[in-house]
Amino acid sequence: MSAPLKETAAVPAQRSAGKTPLRPGDSRTEGVTLNVFSHGFLALWALLIVLPLLWLVLSSFKTDAQIGGSAFGWPETWSFDVFSRAWDKGIGDYFLNTVIVLVFSVPLTMLFGSMAAYVLARYRFWGNRLLYYFFVAGAMFPVFLALVPLFFMVKRLDMLNTYQGLILVYVAYSMPFTVFFMHAFFRTLPTAVYEASILDGASHTRTFFQVMLPMAKPGLLSVGIFNTLGQWNQFILPTVLMQPQSGDDPERYVLTQGLIQLQQQQGYASDLPVLFAGVTIAMIPMLVVYLSFQRQVQAGLTSATLK
Repeated sequence: MSAPLKETAAVPAQRSAGKTPLRPGDSRTEGVTLNVFSHGFLALWALLIVLPLLWLVLSSFKTDAQIGGSAFGWPETWSFDVFSRAWDKGIGDYFLNTVIVLVFSVPLTMLFGSMAAYVLARYRFWGNRLLYYFFVAGAMFPVFLALVPLFFMVKRLDMLNTYQGLILVYVAYSMPFTVFFMHAFFRTLPTAVYEASILDGASHTRTFFQVMLPMAKPGLLSVGIFNTLGQWNQFILPTVLMQPQSGDDPERYVLTQGLIQLQQQQGYASDLPVLFAGVTIAMIPMLVVYLSFQRQVQAGLTSATLK
């Protein structure tokens, strides 16, 4: 009789300590398994992202012989001269052209996209949903299908190989995603604040810029970073629209075009470290922007669903 008494006495002690043993099918067991699987998958995904970036940066400090001999070896010398050579070979001009375009295209995209999304989200009028679906349909329209008519349209406006032509095209192609994202965000903002501003005598324009737009700052920051990344890495549109039209027309290549030009200029005298350095220069600003604002991006993506 002593053995059963010891067993029954151990059960309450174990329960009181809060250490109930895990059993197959227990929800806690499934949670631990899912947690291990998710963390393992995220670790694998991080390696797939970090290792190519690390290889790219390390290759910038190598020579052609080192890159051909051991792709994954460490550089023998750590000299930043290759970055200055890449900058002098045209990366500096391409970088400046890209910055000039984005300084105007991203703010204009955010301004027009937010205005359109706000009207479609907060005002009721005939054709509201039709206009909204028209913007959303633009996000599903492949850019390749519009290259030919887009080229002739920009040509008729005499804006080929001009900053303003590329800026307008960037704004147009970024509008659908911006309107779609900000439309959902503006719908979550409290109506009482809007009504209070109207009762205080504020106009619709003042209410938008001084009341509603500051409240949508997390969403603006998130979609602004997405637009910056997308326009910075755009290749097909600059390739079609930013080509010199005559011998006197200057080259206004952006970074994505410039990297291709840098590769073609090398010919048989390959200088792979310069090419890797150019890619690194093009990559670092976007990494800095995303790492600096990653918390704000996450807050903007989740705030609309939590309100």
